[in-house]
Order: sequence, then structure tokens, then C-alpha cells
Amino acid sequence: MARRKRDAEAVVEEVDGGLAELIPDPDRTRAWTLLVDGAPQSHVDLDDPAHLDFAYQRRLGHIVDLIAPAGRPVRAVHLGGGAFTLARYVAATRPRSTQQVVERDAALVQLVRRELPLDPQARVRVRSVDARDGLARIPDGWADLVIADVFSAARTPAHLTSAEFLTDVRRVLAPGGHYAANLADGPPLAHLRRQIATAAGLFPELALAADPAVLRGKRFGNAVLLASDLVLPVAELTRRIAGDPHPGRVESGAALVDFTGGAVPVTDATASASPAPPPGVFR
Repeated sequence: MARRKRDAEAVVEEVDGGLAELIPDPDRTRAWTLLVDGAPQSHVDLDDPAHLDFAYQRRLGHIVDLIAPAGRPVRAVHLGGGAFTLARYVAATRPRSTQQVVERDAALVQLVRRELPLDPQARVRVRSVDARDGLARIPDGWADLVIADVFSAARTPAHLTSAEFLTDVRRVLAPGGHYAANLADGPPLAHLRRQIATAAGLFPELALAADPAVLRGKRFGNAVLLASDLVLPVAELTRRIAGDPHPGRVESGAALVDFTGGAVPVTDATASASPAPPPGVFR
């Protein structure tokens, strides 16, 4: 595999979802940040796939670490591929895991495969179809973990926010499996509250991790929702997230129910895309 120099130039190409840019990381020899239409999508270090740079991806990484004993292979479904950051993380930290990535943007998949190739030993299958269509093709009870991280024009599509969508997620999960979603919202957090209420109708155990300023409705940002039938490792998740370079807070139980503020679950008939980020949020 060719090694790129530290002064490597950006790779810029049109993909199905807009203008994709792979920007070299000045501090890490073979690390890149993927942007689509200016919105950061992924960060990948080809020399160290266990390195997670983005705060929300670190939180998802903690979830991967905690869903099963360390190193045990898992079956994972990634709805939304980006640069396959979390699939690479699972392959590096849980060898022999079997994974399926569903990424609708076929041109983006080709770009990432060419410029940031996956480890040929990783058991990762990539399907270039809509996330919900790809989910429908996965057998009942196949996955230990489903991660939803789907954005189009920096917004989660409406059809991936509903109770019907989460019902199919439940179908795919094995008994005791976990669902994790990267959600984005800003004041007054109506979308985030509705997403929690929707998940609460399908899963008995929930936890939410985010920057405290996001949870207080002070700014736009990401929040990671974790759901399962099993009691969640909230104490350990809280400890790990509090120790991150960008510390976050975890809400669960009664506090998370209170956070929803009586929000009503979303259905296919009432679903809408997540709100667009405010101008300048990615600068």
C-alpha cells in the first residue's frame, strides 16, 4: 500500500451526495478527514484504525467496547458508511467480527475504497443502497449491534427517524443486542426529544451521551443514543465519556424521561428530517 507524505494534498471529487473532500491530517502521517459539502463526516487513521478523533465517534467506540467482553467478535450493521471509521474500529478491536455497511452513496464508497482501503482481512461487506432498504435485507436476529449514522446534506433523512424504522432495527438485533444512533440537533432540541420518545416505545433501556452544552440546548451538536433490552453499562460509559478529550455527559433512567418533556413518538406518517445545522457551525 502506497504511503502518503505528511504534505499530501487533499483529494476532492464529486460524489452522489455532493462535493467530497479528503483532507490530510497534519499531525498524523496517514490520517484523513472526510467532508461532504463542507460537513465533517469521518476521520480515519490508516496506521491506527482504533484511533477515533471525532467526539461522537469516540462515544460510539466506547459503546463498541462495552457491548461484549473485550476482543470478542461481534456482528455489526453500520447504517451510513462515511469513511468506514467505526467498521475499521470494530475490526481492529474485535478481530474476526462480521460487519455489514450500508452506504447509499456508491461514488463515495468507490472514493473511500480507493483512497482509504479497508484491511483485506476485515470481514466487512458494503452495500450501496438506501439504509432502510439495506436493513430490510438483513436476517432476523443477525446483529449484536446496529449503528445508525446517516446524514444527507447534514440532515438525517425522515424515514430513518420513525418507530417503523426502529421496529425493523429490533427485528435485525439478536436477543440482548444494542442499537446506537448518532443524532444531531440544536435549540430547542425538539428532534432529539422526539427521537428519545420514539426509541423508548421500542426499547426498555436507554442512555444518551452528549456535550453538556448540547443537552442544555445552548448549541447545535451531536448526541449518541444507546438502546437495548438489557440493562446498560451506564456507570462505565459515563466514566469513559467524562474522561474524553471533549468530555460529555450521560443521561439515563428518570432523568432521560424528564428530558423528553412529553415529546410524542415519531411515525412514518409524521416523520421529518433532522434540522439543518446553523450557518457556520462547521467552521
